[in-house]
Amino acid sequence: MSETAQERTEKPTPKRREEARKRGQLPRSPELGAAAVTLIAGAGMYLLGGHLGGRMHGMMASSLQLTREEALDETRLVAAFADSALQGLIACAPVLGLTLVAAVLAPLALGGWNLSFGVLALDFSRLSPVAGFKRMFSLRGAVELAKAFAKFAVVALFAVLFLWHASEELLSLGREPVNRAIAHAFSLTGQALIAFAAALGLIAAVDVPWQLWQHTQKLRMTRQEIREELKETEGSPEIKSRIRAVQQELARRRMMQEVPRADVVVVNPTHYAVALRYDEQRMRAPTVVAKGVDEVAMRIRAIAEEHRVPILEAPPLARALHRSVDIGEEIPATLYVAVAQVLTYVYQLRAARRTGAQPPEPPRFDESIESVRH
Repeated sequence: MSETAQERTEKPTPKRREEARKRGQLPRSPELGAAAVTLIAGAGMYLLGGHLGGRMHGMMASSLQLTREEALDETRLVAAFADSALQGLIACAPVLGLTLVAAVLAPLALGGWNLSFGVLALDFSRLSPVAGFKRMFSLRGAVELAKAFAKFAVVALFAVLFLWHASEELLSLGREPVNRAIAHAFSLTGQALIAFAAALGLIAAVDVPWQLWQHTQKLRMTRQEIREELKETEGSPEIKSRIRAVQQELARRRMMQEVPRADVVVVNPTHYAVALRYDEQRMRAPTVVAKGVDEVAMRIRAIAEEHRVPILEAPPLARALHRSVDIGEEIPATLYVAVAQVLTYVYQLRAARRTGAQPPEPPRFDESIESVRH
């Protein structure tokens, strides 16, 4: 039975999250960005209110000091308006700059920056009225509607509290000198924005965990999807098994090519086979160049017989070598004496073959040699 969306019980993998990121699917909280921007703008206006008030008062005073000829000169009015706009922009530049920085850096707190052109692709399904109604009357639509009402209630509550608290200051603005009134108005506006930022911060404290949970729920996977992803990233088990088999076969062939160069093959007598080689000019100790059990051991023995490599039946030593030494490694010091006896026998055997003398007696080893450890 195929797994449905209701059975997406597995957490999203890093690969799934990265693919979603490339498609532009990241957890976002508009309330978090709005709270950051409002807070920075409010703090800037509150701290720089005196400076802004003085600049605005000066601009207003200079703009009203026009002669009759200047007031009737259309070109003069346009130039004066452009100059006033420039001066106003320069005066507000610190607050606008801080607000811009907050708007750019706020997304880093949740999801980070992400440049994705996939979201710009034309998708006609987004224009479908049916799909739109489904989104409106879905669980997510209901949640968004509840969030909108909650945001409105919280922001309205903070607005009412602020107006009630600052009502006397607001009413007193008309009785203050113009320059002080403008600066005071900027300060009150900054306080109001900070209060609104506090309200948006409370909403963001609830919205951020919700967005993270909702994003994770969207990316949850079925067990079948997990298995398919593992196949894509690590390869299917059948292919991996085939690769391992090929690698083992290549390693076995390389190992068999070393058997003709061995000095001796120690066997048990058919279950185990270990080929040893020693070059006193290049090796500190004898090295295992091939080893195997059962069929591999029989193949090693056959190659040794074909190339006239001496074969010594020493079951305890064969088992000890096979267990304690890997291919390409030197024998452990605990087996030096036993292997030295084997090599001595091999050298004596070669000498006897050249001279036609009586072959030497092969060395014997008891079962205690199997207790050695690498």
